[in-house]
Amino acid sequence: MVKFPEVNISHFLLRNFLLILLLGFIFASNAMAQTRFTISGYVKDSANGETLTGAVVLVKEGKGGAATNAYGFYSLTLAEGSYQLIYSYIGFQTKLVQLNLYKNTTLNLALAGEGIKVKEVVITAEREDKNVRSTEMGRIEISGEKIKSLPVIFGEPDVLKAITLLPGIKSGGEASTGFYVRGGGPDQNLILMDEAVVYNPSHLFGFLSVFNSDAVKNVDIIKGGMPANYGGRLSSILHVNMREGNNQNFNYSGGIGLISSRLTAEGPIQKGKSSFLISGRRTYIDILAKPFLPDRIKGNSYYFYDLNLKANFILSDKDRLFISAYFGRDIFDYQSVLNSKVKFNFGWGNSTATLRWNHVFNSKLFCNTSVIFNRYDLYNDATFGSGGISVRSSLQDWNMKSDFSWFANDNHLVKFGLNYTFHTFQPGILSGTIGSINLDETINKQYAHEFAVYLMDEWKISHRWSVNYGVRAVAFNLVGPYQQEVYDNDTKLPTGQHTRFKSGESIAFYPRLEPRFSANYLLNSSSSVKASYTQTYQFLHLATTSGAQFPIDLWVPSSRLIKPQLAYQYALGYFRNFKQNRYETSAEIYYKPMYNQIEFKPGAQLFFNQNLEHEMVFGNGLSYGMELFIRKKTGRLTGWIGYTWSRSTRQFDALNNGEPYYYRYDRTHDMSLLLSYTINKKWSANFVFVYGTGNATTLPDSRYAYRFGYDAKENQPKFTFIDKYSKVNSFRLPAYHRADISVTYIRKKTDKWESSWNFSIYNIYNRANPYFIYFNPDLVNKTVNAYMVYLFPIVPSIMWNFKF
Repeated sequence: MVKFPEVNISHFLLRNFLLILLLGFIFASNAMAQTRFTISGYVKDSANGETLTGAVVLVKEGKGGAATNAYGFYSLTLAEGSYQLIYSYIGFQTKLVQLNLYKNTTLNLALAGEGIKVKEVVITAEREDKNVRSTEMGRIEISGEKIKSLPVIFGEPDVLKAITLLPGIKSGGEASTGFYVRGGGPDQNLILMDEAVVYNPSHLFGFLSVFNSDAVKNVDIIKGGMPANYGGRLSSILHVNMREGNNQNFNYSGGIGLISSRLTAEGPIQKGKSSFLISGRRTYIDILAKPFLPDRIKGNSYYFYDLNLKANFILSDKDRLFISAYFGRDIFDYQSVLNSKVKFNFGWGNSTATLRWNHVFNSKLFCNTSVIFNRYDLYNDATFGSGGISVRSSLQDWNMKSDFSWFANDNHLVKFGLNYTFHTFQPGILSGTIGSINLDETINKQYAHEFAVYLMDEWKISHRWSVNYGVRAVAFNLVGPYQQEVYDNDTKLPTGQHTRFKSGESIAFYPRLEPRFSANYLLNSSSSVKASYTQTYQFLHLATTSGAQFPIDLWVPSSRLIKPQLAYQYALGYFRNFKQNRYETSAEIYYKPMYNQIEFKPGAQLFFNQNLEHEMVFGNGLSYGMELFIRKKTGRLTGWIGYTWSRSTRQFDALNNGEPYYYRYDRTHDMSLLLSYTINKKWSANFVFVYGTGNATTLPDSRYAYRFGYDAKENQPKFTFIDKYSKVNSFRLPAYHRADISVTYIRKKTDKWESSWNFSIYNIYNRANPYFIYFNPDLVNKTVNAYMVYLFPIVPSIMWNFKF
C-alpha cells in the first residue's frame, strides 16, 4: 500500500448535489400543483398496539405504494379517485381497504397476526423486493424474534453475535462483542439503543452484549451507502430499537438459563392509548458458585445486570410521546489468595435515557424530536491492608435532535434535520493512600460541542432510476476550561509550561462537509444495479491496547494534535431476487481509504497519563473487498449464506519502518451459514457455521536473556527476557471456525400461556480456536516454547422461556 493523498472532492460534489436538490424540489413542486390528495397514518399490531416498522401499503391498481417509517407512520399521495389499498407485513394477515379519495385522509390500520405465526420465518419486516428497488446498500434488518432463535453460548441470545453472521461484519473472535465492519475498528461503529449512544456494548468481559433480547424489537445495521441523516462514525450504524410494550393486555415473559435469567412485564397504562415495558436481566454466577468456593476465595464474585424501561403515550392523532431508559453494569470483585486483605473491585456500565416526541404537522410532514442522555463510566478500586486507591473515569453526552420527513409526492421523500451533542470527557480521577502518601490527582476534564445539520432527498426519477442524495454539515468544537501542557517542537518533550483555556474558549474547531450519494438502476422487476459514495468524519477516538472492549478502553476527543478521522467509501452492487422474491441474492464490492487513524507508540505510558495524546502516532488505513449474500426468506427452511473476501491495512510512519501492515482484524476469507428449519408446530432447529482466516498478530523474532543478578537462595543467576520485534502483524493465527446447533421445543402454547425449551450446543465439534499466544522460556534447554491459549471447547446450554 502506498500513501494516498486526501482527495477532497467535497466541493465538486456539493455543487452538483445542490443543483440536483434544487431541480428535485422544482419537480416536487410541479407534481404537487396537480389535483392530488394524501392518505397518511400509522400501522400497528392489533394484538399489542405496537407500531410496525416497514409495513407496506400498496395500491392494487398498480399506482404506487409506501412503507411505514421507524415509528410506523406512512404517507401516500395519489390523484383523486377510488382505490383499493393493500396493507401487509410479513407474519401478519394482509388487509384490503376500499377508499374513495377526494380529500387528505388519515387512515390508521391494525394488522392481525397470522393464525399460527412461526417465529423462525420472520427474518425482516420490509417490502418483499425492497432489496432490489431501494437505493440502500449494505443495510439489513433482523427481528428480535430471529435473534432469539439462533444458537447461543450460555443459553443467552445475543444481538452482536447475530449481526456478525452477515457478510462484511466480522467478530473480533472469542470473548469479544466488539465488531469490525469493512476493515474499520470497533470505535468506528455508532451503536444506538433507542437513539442513545452506547459506548461499551459488552458484558462478561466481551462474551455477551448489553442488549436484552426480550426488550429488542428489531435491529437495523447500515454498513455502506450511509444516508445523510446518520453520521459521527466511519464504518457503520447499528440501531437497536426497543419494544414499546403492549397497550391492550398485561403480559409477562422471561427465561431461565444456566448463568442468567430474564423477566419482562408489559401492559397498558390506559388501554389503547399508552403502555409500559419493564425488562430485567441478571447473571447469578456469584450466587451459584459461592457455596462451592474455598474460604480463601469466597470474596471473589462476578455478575452483571440490565434494566430496560419504556413507556409510550398516544396524546392525539398527531402526537405521540416515548420515554425509554437503560441501566446496565458489570461488577467484579477479586480477593488475593495469598493475602485476604488485598482486594480488587472493578465495575463499568452504561446509562441512557431518551425522550422522543412524534408530531404529524400534516399528512405530508412528520417530525421526531428527541432529548437524549447517555453515560459510560468505569471504576477500579484496590485495597491492601490500611491503604487503597480508587480510579474513576467516564464519558457523558447530552444530545438534542429533530428529524423531519416531508412526503412531497410519490417520487420525492425529503428528509432534513439538526443534531447537537455536548460531550464531557473525564479521563481519570485517582484518589487513596499508599502508606503515608495521600493520592489526589485528576486528569483534566475535556468538553466538546458537536453540531450537525443535513438535507437529503429520495428521488424516484423514473420507473428504472432512483437516487438518494444529500449533504451533512458537521462541526466539532473542543472548548475550555482546560489546561494543556506545552511540548517542545524539536525534542517532543514537555517544557513545563501550560496553556490555559477559559470556560467556553475554543481549543480546536473542525467544520466539515459530508456529501452522500447512492443510485439504483432497475434492470427488470427482479434485479438492479446500485452504486454509492459516502464521505464521513469521526471526532471521537477509542484509545485502547486491546481488540476486545475491556473496561480499560478510553474515548478521547479530536484536539489540536488528534485530527478527526476521515473515510471515503465507494461501493457497487448487483441485486437479484428469484422465485417471487423468496430468494434474495447480492454481490457488492467496496473501496474505503481512511485517514488520521491512531495507534500507540511502542512502550507508551497509558496509565493515568495527563498527556495521552502525545503517546499516539497517526497514520492511514485502506480497506477493500467483495461481499456475496444469498438468503431464503420463506418456507419451513429459511436462512442465509454470506461470504466476504477483503483486505485491510494500516500505514504509520512511526511503526513498522513506515511500511504498510495488515490490520489486526484483517480477514482475507470470511464465511457464515445460517439455517433455520421448522419441523412442525412444536419443534424447530437452527444451525450456524462460521469460518474465517486467522487474525494477524505480532510475534517476537527473537528473545534475549539479560542477567541482572544472582539468587543466592536458589544458587542460580537471575535473568529477565527482552523480546525483539521487527514486523507488525506479520504472523497469522490459525483459521477460526466452529459449528453451533440449537433445537427449540414449544411445550405448550395457548392464548394465555406459552412455554418453550431451547437446547444449544456451541462449537459442536470442539474446535480449539486460538485466543492468543504466549511464550515460556526453558532455561534448561535454552529454548523458548510458544503456547496457544484457547477459550471455549464444546459448550452445551439450556434455556426455559415462558410467556403469559
